[in-house]
Amino acid sequence: MNAEWFVAPEYWPAREVLQRGVAAIYLIAFVAAARQFRPLLGEHGMLPIPAFVARVPFRASPSIFHLRYSDRLFATVCWMGAAMSAAVVAGVTDLVPLWTATAIWLAMWVLYLSIVNVGQRWYGFGWESVLLEAGVVALMLGNDETAPPLLAILLARWLLFRVEFGAGLIKIRGDRCWRDLTCLDYHHETQPMPGPLSWFFHRLPKPLHRVEVAGNHVAQLVVPFGLFAPQPVANVSGAIVIVTQLWLVLSGNFAWLNWITIILAVSALDQSAFASVLPVSDPPPLPGTPLWFAVLVTAATAAAAVMSYWPVRNMVSSRQRMNAAFNPYHLMNTYGAFGSIGRVRHEVVIEGTDDAEITEHTVWKEYGFKGKPGDPRRCPRQWAPYHLRLDWLMWFVALSPTYARDWFGKFIVRLLRNDAPTLRLLGHNPFPDSPPRYVRALLYEYRFTTWHELVHERLWWRRTLVAEYLPPVALED
Repeated sequence: MNAEWFVAPEYWPAREVLQRGVAAIYLIAFVAAARQFRPLLGEHGMLPIPAFVARVPFRASPSIFHLRYSDRLFATVCWMGAAMSAAVVAGVTDLVPLWTATAIWLAMWVLYLSIVNVGQRWYGFGWESVLLEAGVVALMLGNDETAPPLLAILLARWLLFRVEFGAGLIKIRGDRCWRDLTCLDYHHETQPMPGPLSWFFHRLPKPLHRVEVAGNHVAQLVVPFGLFAPQPVANVSGAIVIVTQLWLVLSGNFAWLNWITIILAVSALDQSAFASVLPVSDPPPLPGTPLWFAVLVTAATAAAAVMSYWPVRNMVSSRQRMNAAFNPYHLMNTYGAFGSIGRVRHEVVIEGTDDAEITEHTVWKEYGFKGKPGDPRRCPRQWAPYHLRLDWLMWFVALSPTYARDWFGKFIVRLLRNDAPTLRLLGHNPFPDSPPRYVRALLYEYRFTTWHELVHERLWWRRTLVAEYLPPVALED
């Protein structure tokens, strides 16, 4: 098939970056799943997959684990997905026939969909669906045997549009502080997992915070329409999205959400945009697109157009749902984040003791998490694009016990047993030799310190006890 309208050779560099970037995110996601699944989802996990597939039918949550589940099989799926992702990052799909490259992308999508659809609360994040959608778009971009199909490039931009515009709408419709430009007076401090620079972003002058919020509204509510404009407007729009997302990368830890948004924004950049900053050569002459691949891309685009009815209806609704999936395959979703902003940060701090009885003299030792705030002297760490699932859920637990009711008690039991897989999710175990006798949880209010406290006392946080979240419990309780 040689129709000029069907192919977009000027997006050759964009295709290379987009495909390898999506594969890199897949690699991170598969490795994170392999390293964390046993205590979270394994046969003896807090929310075990066997119990889930026994009560939820395949049609509601398609996954290969409905056929059979074992921890070994889950680990095999994760490492197979990681191996294929690494191969794509290394360029293997450009060395094999087009049908083989397409099959590799399809296999990665099936494997990760199978994980997400049994991941339950641990996988209830919008960026899981973004990755799955991006994987399907990457599949339709082909390989070095053909020029990038224009329809696939437009689908990548349509996904980016929904990510950005949906987030902008949920903000402007949600919390009043987005409309009066004051949300960033709080957000850097109260976000789920602050990064090493979040303290400094929080301490920026308030007028600059107003500029940040206004710039965010422009980037998410105006700029996305430019993605579908002729060049060079699309180039400029894509560049603005990339710059604003890099700002978010610096200011916090949002797993791979910002990075995959940056990767999708590359779909708006043509050869001239790349040539202005990199020594990019013209693509080599390519044969026509195979008919079977042209039919596949065209049919997928037609299906996407039909399925877009639901996300469009959701976005224009005054009752917009945030991060809504309309089918079990996580295709054509709506997205959004931070429709409301917390003004105060609360953290659940877990402590244990090996004392036989609880008295006023009992010494409590604090468990440390890898990412979430704990020790006030500990500088927040950079973890994104890696996703610490337990740490993220602990942020929700501090917002409401509702988020903890199906797993938090099981987590405490594992601490009382010094369960090795669970302890590997933590940053510090104060009981390395024998398990604690009692464990409790306290609710604290956390505030970033002042410049004086940071410089002279080496404190990043000040915390104040609010309440007892969970009274001391022992295994026999």
